[in-house]
Amino acid sequence: MRAATPPMGWNSWNMFGATVNAEVIKQTADAFVAGGLKDAGYRYIVVDDFWQGGRGEDGKLFPDPQRFPEGMKALADYIHARGLLFGLYSDAGPQTCGGRPASQDFEETDARTFAEWGADYLKYDWCYAEDTRANAEHRYGKMSAALRATGREIVFSICEWGQHSPWLWGAKAGGNLWRTTGDIGDSWRDVPVSWGVLYGIESIGFEQQRGLEAHAGPGGWNDPDMLAVGLNGGSQTIAGAGCTPIEYRTHFALWCLLAAPLMIGCDVRRLDSGTREILTNLELIALDQDPLGRQGYRVSRNGFCELWKKPLAGGEWGVALLNRDNKRQTARGHWSDLEITSRYRIRDVGLLQDRGESSSEVTADLDPHGCAVYRLTPA
Repeated sequence: MRAATPPMGWNSWNMFGATVNAEVIKQTADAFVAGGLKDAGYRYIVVDDFWQGGRGEDGKLFPDPQRFPEGMKALADYIHARGLLFGLYSDAGPQTCGGRPASQDFEETDARTFAEWGADYLKYDWCYAEDTRANAEHRYGKMSAALRATGREIVFSICEWGQHSPWLWGAKAGGNLWRTTGDIGDSWRDVPVSWGVLYGIESIGFEQQRGLEAHAGPGGWNDPDMLAVGLNGGSQTIAGAGCTPIEYRTHFALWCLLAAPLMIGCDVRRLDSGTREILTNLELIALDQDPLGRQGYRVSRNGFCELWKKPLAGGEWGVALLNRDNKRQTARGHWSDLEITSRYRIRDVGLLQDRGESSSEVTADLDPHGCAVYRLTPA
């Protein structure tokens, strides 16, 4: 099954935008191996917009010869040789968001081209397309069918920004993940032209996933966009914005609880130790990649403190306590709110510490915008 668990990898857009090139992609693949990201489960290296050079007389896309002088097949071979997977970007309209040639009415040609190059993943955007649900279902379904016809297993990422509730039709259209929000930004709060991870009382990335848990599972995932963890100045960072280390930890923990795709957006060639520690927390990643494939959801809210849970295989639970306030708070998760009984062993998977056993609740003293995530195992 394609995308039996949420895809894990890296995408060029949030850090490099219109400056992406083959050398950056090769260095990123090398950094995946040398820096432990591959060992942590990250596999996909996705080249986002601005790789396109044009469309030839034969109707086939070709890459920008200055940015990708050896072509995309050679780049895919380089990535595959390191045990990683290669992803590309296109758009369901006549041109991409960056104004490069896109795949509308060239779906079969482009799908064959991507397969010939060795693509394992396609992110398919929604700029300049006729913005109706009927057209979205048609265009995404048409590209999905074209990808299947190539005979190559290619994960299909529907990047329609949640405009027409793709969680209701994305799987039918052949998608393996579908964006549920607009673009994320490196900010805890809303900033101009870019959404933050959370902002104010409501949020974009996290809050908008509530109620969507019924539409996610093995083979098809709700996608609240890429990870902003460690972005610290990429192409999508607004002046004066940027999350704190605590907010980055919370952001990553919440995405894992949501069974969200984990697509890194920062420059992995220059990871600092704190960012590496967040991105390679194997116990949090295990919640995201749990084979049961259930998305976490909020079960209660007390002021600025929230309680979330995620069903896991084997009768276990992932539980998160979240402090959305700007001051320190004590948060509690009662078994009655979680709708569970019995005694559980408690493991803090953020701090990698055992917390003993309980038959009643979990508690945590949380920093502003902090989050504690636990794995509950029947005692």
